[in-house]
Amino acid sequence: MVVKKFPPVDSADEYGFLCAGGDLEPESLLLAYRTAIFPWPIADEELITWFSPPRRALLFLNEAHVSKSLQKELRRGRFEVRMNTRFGDVMAGCADRRKEIQRGAQAGTWITDEMQEAYLRLHVLGHAHSIETFLEDRLVGGLYGVSIGGFFAGESMFYKESNASKVALIALVEHLRARGVPWIDCQVMTPLFKTFGAREVRRADYLKLLGVEAARNVTLFPAPPGF
Repeated sequence: MVVKKFPPVDSADEYGFLCAGGDLEPESLLLAYRTAIFPWPIADEELITWFSPPRRALLFLNEAHVSKSLQKELRRGRFEVRMNTRFGDVMAGCADRRKEIQRGAQAGTWITDEMQEAYLRLHVLGHAHSIETFLEDRLVGGLYGVSIGGFFAGESMFYKESNASKVALIALVEHLRARGVPWIDCQVMTPLFKTFGAREVRRADYLKLLGVEAARNVTLFPAPPGF
């Protein structure tokens, strides 16, 4: 059954856990993103868990930092960047990457088969997008995320060649900046996002920023091929 209403986000605990249950129908997911919530399933748990962290990691595009080594990589032009051509494969790559990282610690990945099916439906509806990096026509990295109006939330990244996912992120930054988007929602701070210049904002401030961007009448990405 489609989720009609989530609990108030200020009822989330100190780790951001808000509630469990519901479904991953497009309407439920879009409601979640519009209200500063995202699904983060716990491996081997049947119920879907939803989070709204007290502090949100955002990458403000005018503050994005590109290291000298990555600038050198960009000048080399090794990778071809595409958008929305291999969404399913990018999600699968991210899921495999999460399993690899967690090997020996926690089995499984939060990018479950159910999650992949749900975000593929969002992709078909024009709300989920992939940025892909290719090397000699072989998919070697990328990222995916969700957009509503002028809002974009990054979900996960993967790479099979060094710097492939970072090049995808830089391509996303440039693409969104050209369309007047001021920031990317990174959700939770990681060492990688920190090196790119991301910083945390309080949830109350994030809600105000989100309301402005999600209400914008803009198209950020081309439609997937065949749609």
